[in-house]
Amino acid sequence: MTSTQSTITADAGARSEHGAARRPWKEVRWARILVLLFLLFAWQAVTSLGLVSPRVLASPTTVAQTGLALLASGELPRHLWVSLGRVSRGLALGVSAGVTLALVAGLFRLGEDLLDAPIQMLRTLPVLALVPLFILWFGIGETPKIALVSLGTFFPVYLNTYAGIRSVDNKLVEAATTLGLGRIGLVAHVVLPGALPNALVGLRHSMGVAWLVLVISEQINATAGIGYLMTNAREFLRTDIIVLGLAVYALLGLGTGLFVRWLERNVLAWRAAFAGR
Repeated sequence: MTSTQSTITADAGARSEHGAARRPWKEVRWARILVLLFLLFAWQAVTSLGLVSPRVLASPTTVAQTGLALLASGELPRHLWVSLGRVSRGLALGVSAGVTLALVAGLFRLGEDLLDAPIQMLRTLPVLALVPLFILWFGIGETPKIALVSLGTFFPVYLNTYAGIRSVDNKLVEAATTLGLGRIGLVAHVVLPGALPNALVGLRHSMGVAWLVLVISEQINATAGIGYLMTNAREFLRTDIIVLGLAVYALLGLGTGLFVRWLERNVLAWRAAFAGR
């Protein structure tokens, strides 16, 4: 076989492998849409046939009409903007602290001795059980809400980044040292790229936790936010608004998860990973 034929064969194989990796993803994407449509249809059927009372669960059409009305009045965008601001600030603080402390504990043995054990102990505390304590410490303003989101998002980032740093193959470290890389170059070109996949998993987990914690934190003497909107609706038995709030949280969680997946595909383009069969 000539070199030209070998090149053509290799290119064809690469294209077939690339296609094999792409086709299942498209099939899974369609499967996800069909599953969601089926669930919506079943939900609508159950409520339309009267099997479930509207006071227990509003129908999808009612929730959609309520959402359009709140969107047109500007009430939903206002509450949504407040919730996004709280999550953004909480995530910024929690992720920054998690990554920083994970680097200190992962790169230095002294840092591990000083930080890892206390953090491992603190992470077993239920974040939501700290609500009364945070109210005593920070009052009932915006600070406890942001602090709860920060604390909830801190631990997934720290644990995954720390695990990623410590899971870097020591043979790569030895090879880089042999090639003359100093400590800074070793961290920048070997350790951090090796830990990046785990760190992104932690980021995805943190974004999901942020919305979970926000639901509770926005019920602490809040005057705006999706959680406040749902709490207000509960007083008037407006299940349509409550379900709408849950749907907004779910869509926001899905959106942030898709963003991190897009980030992984672009940042980790150099890594040939298993894409499923």
